[in-house]
Amino acid sequence: MTGTDGKACARGTAQVVPDGDGVIVRNVFSCRNVAGDLVYRSTVLTASDRSARQVVLIGAGENAPQALLDDAHTTLTISAPAPSLWSTMQRYLVTGIEHIFLGYDHIAFLVAIVLWARRLLPVIKVVTAFTIAHSITLSLAALQIVVIPSAIVEPAIAASIIFVAVENFFSRNVDGRWRVTFAFGLIHGFGFAGALQELGLPANAVVPALAAFNIGVEIGQVAIVSIVVPALIMLDRLFAADRAKPVRAAALVYTLSAVITVLGSYWLVTRVFES
Repeated sequence: MTGTDGKACARGTAQVVPDGDGVIVRNVFSCRNVAGDLVYRSTVLTASDRSARQVVLIGAGENAPQALLDDAHTTLTISAPAPSLWSTMQRYLVTGIEHIFLGYDHIAFLVAIVLWARRLLPVIKVVTAFTIAHSITLSLAALQIVVIPSAIVEPAIAASIIFVAVENFFSRNVDGRWRVTFAFGLIHGFGFAGALQELGLPANAVVPALAAFNIGVEIGQVAIVSIVVPALIMLDRLFAADRAKPVRAAALVYTLSAVITVLGSYWLVTRVFES
């Protein structure tokens, strides 16, 4: 921490406290001989992982200045007004979108669920069921109301991927898949919560930040489905013998399902042995 005059504040001894899958670091700085605004800069996490993020809280109490720092935002001016609620929500919204696009297991689950889908209504039901389910458990876990160890959650997510992928070989009933999606969505919600807990929630904006992250996950999820389903329908028409009555090629579904099954099995084995 430095002042705008470039002088560094005297730093105390940091205290590191475990906090779920992450840590809380507390430190005290003496800045009596520093002029101007105080500037806190941290690259300790992003230096090793550019996707890392940290919540910085200055002082104590609900009104203490705080910010979400990442590779693109590494500094916090202490004397400046605390980040606005809208700014906080924007950051967590983007984080939610990034998480779903980087969560290859969640993407594999969504793709496997809609491989037989050829109509809009079943897709809407599946997406809605998944959204409601993961929103419930994400909120419960992020607020520390219900906590399930990642050693259980992560293998369970992999198992859910295997289940829906293998089911494609035995059933083409997309209309009823929203029930299975809801059940497994509860499990995936705990997985989303794990990522959010690593990031942390701002003390004075817990609910808005949580809602923004959840909405971000939903936006990413809808974007993925909006790409996959039209692509499958386009392939139906491209390879159909009768383009007036295109059908889903079973070979395509079986091949993709087999690939997803192999991926899910790999994730299951590695996560079981890592736990």
